[in-house]
Amino acid sequence: MQVPLLDLKQQYAALAHEILPAVEQVLASQMLINGPAVGEFEKAVAAYAHCAQAVGVSSGTDALLCALMALCIGPDDEVITSPFTFFATAGCIWRVGAKPVFADIDPQTFNMNPAAIEAAITPRTRAIMPVHLFGQMADMDAIMAIARRHHLAVIEDAAQSIGATYRGRHSGSIGTMGCFSFFPSKNLGGAGDGGMIVTQDNALAQRLRMFRNHGMEPKYYHACIGGNFRLDTIQAAYLHIKLKHLDAWSAKRRENAALYTSLLADCPAVSTPIIQPENVSIFNQYVIRTAKRDELKNYLGTRGIGTEIYYPLCLHQQECFKSLGHRAGDFPLAEQAAAEVLAIPIYPELTHQQIHYVARAIKEFFL
Repeated sequence: MQVPLLDLKQQYAALAHEILPAVEQVLASQMLINGPAVGEFEKAVAAYAHCAQAVGVSSGTDALLCALMALCIGPDDEVITSPFTFFATAGCIWRVGAKPVFADIDPQTFNMNPAAIEAAITPRTRAIMPVHLFGQMADMDAIMAIARRHHLAVIEDAAQSIGATYRGRHSGSIGTMGCFSFFPSKNLGGAGDGGMIVTQDNALAQRLRMFRNHGMEPKYYHACIGGNFRLDTIQAAYLHIKLKHLDAWSAKRRENAALYTSLLADCPAVSTPIIQPENVSIFNQYVIRTAKRDELKNYLGTRGIGTEIYYPLCLHQQECFKSLGHRAGDFPLAEQAAAEVLAIPIYPELTHQQIHYVARAIKEFFL
């Protein structure tokens, strides 16, 4: 049996009858940049995320970059974030000239430990950028309390968590801004790159719209230097169709996760995801932990099962951040996670037969 890590073709086949007319309508209009579908999708995402405003951008990375630029974060500033996440989080901080300062993780959730955040604050700290990793939100009450005490902005890196909730509040709706990614592998994936910034601040949203379009307002008048961060109309139309199905897909991911967790409960060599009681995860990934991660990954490959390591090397250990002066052991919990994590298939179209096959293969490896 073949069980790929992700199967986007199944999802598209089920929705092609909805997607193709929407895309054809955009092409017929030739309003390919800032067409009506962009504003319609922004309104839909704002309502979905329980936010006042949503600003479409060209990728999740550009969402983070635009958010930092809108807050005028730059040289001599510091932004606290996780060492255990995708590169874009820290990369965007570096790109605006600021310094990424890392705070170690909670080993159960893989999200930043609030106590480590507070310990990392200096007079140069301007913002906290928590990452809601693998679909589970960080401890936002604790993070927001720290931010208020120290007068810091909070940019939620919600690239992997659209639709997740924390104490009933939606991902992206709690901090100063929230940044979503619509990379094709995300729960809400586009036909290419795309992203969105959500906020409760109307004035900030207007500033974000200016920064996403070269800092231009009105046309050909530039109050600041922004970038070309626009979400194109075809992506907006495509994503708007898929948004209607997102809750059902996320519910199916939770169902699949529960089945995996039940099937692997009698396999002590493997740790399954721990979801905190205040959280509802969307399981962008289902990530197990084991000391024999690399061997297990290779074995599952021989059984036709797709897996991925998110992420094999922490950000503080990346060559490009060598000048920050970090060494192995600086963030031990993140480093241990990087050595042990393995994502297995979790997409909503998985059959129970496939899930049983994957779980059985994992347990057979440890016999």
